[in-house]
Amino acid sequence: MKLRPPFPLQQLLFVSGCALLLVSQAMGQGAAGAQAAFKVRGSAAGVQQGVVLGASAAGVQIRIGAQTITLPPAMFESFQMAAPPEYAPGVQAYVAGELPKALGAIRSVTDRYKGLPTDWAQYATGLLGDIYVATADYPKAEAAYADFKKLYAAAAGGAVSTSEVGLARIAVAKKDLATAKAKLDPITTEALAEKTIAPAKAMAYSQAFLVSGQLKEQEGNLQGALEDYLRTVTIFYHDRTAVTAAQQKADALRGRDKDHPLTVP
Repeated sequence: MKLRPPFPLQQLLFVSGCALLLVSQAMGQGAAGAQAAFKVRGSAAGVQQGVVLGASAAGVQIRIGAQTITLPPAMFESFQMAAPPEYAPGVQAYVAGELPKALGAIRSVTDRYKGLPTDWAQYATGLLGDIYVATADYPKAEAAYADFKKLYAAAAGGAVSTSEVGLARIAVAKKDLATAKAKLDPITTEALAEKTIAPAKAMAYSQAFLVSGQLKEQEGNLQGALEDYLRTVTIFYHDRTAVTAAQQKADALRGRDKDHPLTVP
């Protein structure tokens, strides 16, 4: 994501011992932004309202009145902001296989908001890599997964797992099954051993069994592939996009050979 040009005036403020970048005249203040409610850690100000102008590895740019501050995501105790209008159509287009439409919509989201501490921004950042895999643009997919890991690595290991699943997805697409298996096995083994699924890893587990099913299908292990697809559908169902894809693949496998049907575990 490209950062905005430098602001004409910068002052360093300290709020509750934390340095905040204050800009009194923000370039692009006339541009449309999105309203957010947030609380800064250690601040006595309580929940504040502001207009989010963008996000990057440097932080979240928020306009409050006539001023714009840039805050690192870790400084937020809470952060609420509705997804932009492009988000839902982008996800729907990906599920429907309309990849150019999905790419345009999701890139519009990530170009402005990747790094934002919201579930939808995190999901869109990972989904961008998935779209690039689906279009066989593997260098851009790898870059997108690297961005995801860098921006969301603090999410209790969830970002690390999701980026590894993404790289496994690339390996499956390239038919590098050994690399894919090496990346997926630790994640699926961990998932099956979990008694309680950590929210930060739930999405990665959903995706991991979908990709594991694709891997096993390429290996010719159709029964194992069906079991993994159905694990995404019935147990690790937190990623609705993965669930839809897994259900479609499970249905296709069960209908492939009427004389020798696969069994549902």
